[in-house]
Amino acid sequence: MCAAAQLVRAAHVVLTNADNGRTVSAHAGDEVKVDLTGYRGNGLTYSWSIPVSGDSTVLRRTGGRTTPTGSATARFHAEKDGTATLSAQRHCRPGPGRICPLVVTPWKATVEVR
Repeated sequence: MCAAAQLVRAAHVVLTNADNGRTVSAHAGDEVKVDLTGYRGNGLTYSWSIPVSGDSTVLRRTGGRTTPTGSATARFHAEKDGTATLSAQRHCRPGPGRICPLVVTPWKATVEVR
């Protein structure tokens, strides 16, 4: 068997706002991407923090950013077998002359690397 035939391509797991509370599976070597969409309306912007891993030895963050519209993304590399919780928080940023409610919304997903 040639070396090229032995290569295994890593899978991509994508998590979004709708995956809050979910548990998903991945394999060591996979890439896990979190894409959280912010919300703007009535002079308020609901912004996400950059997602973090509760165990960077299992899921190591390799990149992340936020946007002016309140969205946030992060990429993680599944390092080894184990379980890690990914989390972020959404908070309100008021526009001029607006007041935000004092509410922080958590987002969390569990990734089982096997």
